[in-house]
Amino acid sequence: MSSIFTKIIAGEIPSYKIAEDEQHLAFLDAMPLVKGHTLVIPKKETDFIFDLENEDFKNLWSFARTVAKKLEKAYPYQRIAVAVVGLEVPHAHIHLIPIDKMDDMNFKNERLKLSGDEYKEIQNTIINL
Repeated sequence: MSSIFTKIIAGEIPSYKIAEDEQHLAFLDAMPLVKGHTLVIPKKETDFIFDLENEDFKNLWSFARTVAKKLEKAYPYQRIAVAVVGLEVPHAHIHLIPIDKMDDMNFKNERLKLSGDEYKEIQNTIINL
């Protein structure tokens, strides 16, 4: 059975894409902790990030770095935090989360409820840098 991320890659489920290349996709988290909370995934479905082949692993982090640099410009917080949890979706993914304090990336925090227009505004802010 395909993961939700594989369905997003295939276009079966809509998403707010931030960046994409042949091997990777970055899109806004559907249940963000803060505005700009982005997920970075390999297009090849692999459950556990450390099961990626060495080159694929390096390329994923390089792509994530590029996306994080865009987020830094769009959201001038103190840091772009990185989290790899991997329990919620069986597809390797990296969370990039703009933060000012450690608690900003607490996954127990209430998630933002954004409208489609708000997602579009965030997407455009990041893409148009």
